[in-house]
Amino acid sequence: MGFRGPFTRWLIGSANFLVVMNTAVQGDVIAIASDHAGFSLKVILREDIERKGFRALDLGTDSLDPADYPKIAESLALTVASGKARFGVVLCGTGIGVSIAANRHLGIRAALCHNVETVRLGRRHNDANVLALGARVIDEVTARACLQEFLVTEFEKAERHSRRVAMLDKAVNGTLL
Repeated sequence: MGFRGPFTRWLIGSANFLVVMNTAVQGDVIAIASDHAGFSLKVILREDIERKGFRALDLGTDSLDPADYPKIAESLALTVASGKARFGVVLCGTGIGVSIAANRHLGIRAALCHNVETVRLGRRHNDANVLALGARVIDEVTARACLQEFLVTEFEKAERHSRRVAMLDKAVNGTLL
């Protein structure tokens, strides 16, 4: 289906499953979430988000107590996909688990990044809307630089990049054809 008011509707496969995604994105809101392993770094990055003039929407966890990363990533993914936040930042020990979990949601393009170059390319070429970081595998300085790059880099709207990004949502029903 096409654009209808503030919502975009997607018909997935032949299962008559309708997903409604809000396209009226909150441009100044950045969602951030972590499991216990990413908690300390999340606090630092949340402060950076706010210092840069954005509103940080902290989706947890709120302590070093064990937390299940799939639930944390799902909460963030649904928030970004619904348009309640422009971007998301999600953390766990390696970033692998949260990136896998977030990418299971339609409209989410989570990029697991370890340096500024991977962030830059993830935004420019893949229109990444979620930055996944591993708190146990990158240091604070690198994580902060990655966040900065994520927030300032725009998607290159070249036809080849737009075409490939569109293919990602088509893959939800199992085929790119």
